[in-house]
Amino acid sequence: MDSYNDMISEGSELDPDMLPDNDSEEFGISGPMMPDDADESQDEEIAEPLFVTADGKEMYEHFRFEADKGQKMLRVDKFLVARMEKTSRNRIQQAADADCIIVNGRAVKSSYKVKAGDVVSIVMDRPRYELEIIPEDIPLDIVYEDDALLVVNKPAGLVVHPGHGNYTGTLVNALAWHFKDNPDYDVSDPRLGLVHRIDKDTSGLLVVAKTPEAKTHLGLQFFNKTTKREYRALVWGSFPSPAGTITGNIARNPRNKLQMAVFSDPTIGKHAVTHYEVLEDFGYVSLVKCVLETGRTHQIRVHMQSQGHPLFNDARYGGDQILKGTTFSKYRQFIANCFAICPRQALHAKTLGFVHPVTGQQMDFDSEIPADMQALLDKWRAYTAQSRNENE
Repeated sequence: MDSYNDMISEGSELDPDMLPDNDSEEFGISGPMMPDDADESQDEEIAEPLFVTADGKEMYEHFRFEADKGQKMLRVDKFLVARMEKTSRNRIQQAADADCIIVNGRAVKSSYKVKAGDVVSIVMDRPRYELEIIPEDIPLDIVYEDDALLVVNKPAGLVVHPGHGNYTGTLVNALAWHFKDNPDYDVSDPRLGLVHRIDKDTSGLLVVAKTPEAKTHLGLQFFNKTTKREYRALVWGSFPSPAGTITGNIARNPRNKLQMAVFSDPTIGKHAVTHYEVLEDFGYVSLVKCVLETGRTHQIRVHMQSQGHPLFNDARYGGDQILKGTTFSKYRQFIANCFAICPRQALHAKTLGFVHPVTGQQMDFDSEIPADMQALLDKWRAYTAQSRNENE
């Protein structure tokens, strides 16, 4: 099949300064794309959407056209076909049906009549890929695969989507290689591919849709909060109770565009809920299970930080400093060794459950704690045991 990007091969690129400040869940063109504790930002400035639909779909502008003063009334599909090479009216109509054609800030159907002064945008569920996606032979830990979907266990350090500063070596590049002999899978087609995302330095399970129908079905499960997702996180400090719920709207931090923040004002940001359970208390740090009720950018990281429990070694949210413990040089060296063992935020997407989009069967997957995080936990267990023996 032709590349889906051929449909948007010409037009003017978006000026990032023209984007509104809006942070919410992300959705695929044929179904929601959810950025678990993600998306997700590839350690660059968090991408901002152009347009958020009434049901929460977050879309990014890829091309923009402005009708000149002499423009006569013309259907938007004809208007776009006349301005874009390598496309067809049928593809434009499909884009309109998927709410991917925006005129003056509103999604329109292909029958909309463009008039002078209208601003017509083509949007997708992800920021624009600046370069062609090159298949790369990057090893994938495939947990499960059939004709409709694939479940992959992403290692820490692997960026999900190509973006500024990360044009190669991403999970999308790896998927392009994996599917290079599959004529029905176009890595540039937003109707296929990743249904949700996790951050570069977060490890764990992700589901990839191989058909538009699968992406629609899976995406709706994320949107309707019927999926099952559990994370393991090592955080600074001890909790006053063994379990709890963190509720707080999440939006971009106005003082730091690389961060999200929690706001008490209900009019700011998006509603977010994280349930947690303390699995092990090591005194100065705790291992917690986190269950996402919503999927906001950096949700677990920013929710935990808002409660005084930044993730261990999370540089973006202050967890790469000694926040609990003693001032002894021996302890400082111990923490330095811990940071070296697990040189990223200690967060792993351990379980993933959903209903299969074709068979209707419940699918539940579990992944082992990765080696770096397991070594970190073992080190804390040994330290805690030794401390207790010394105090007895």
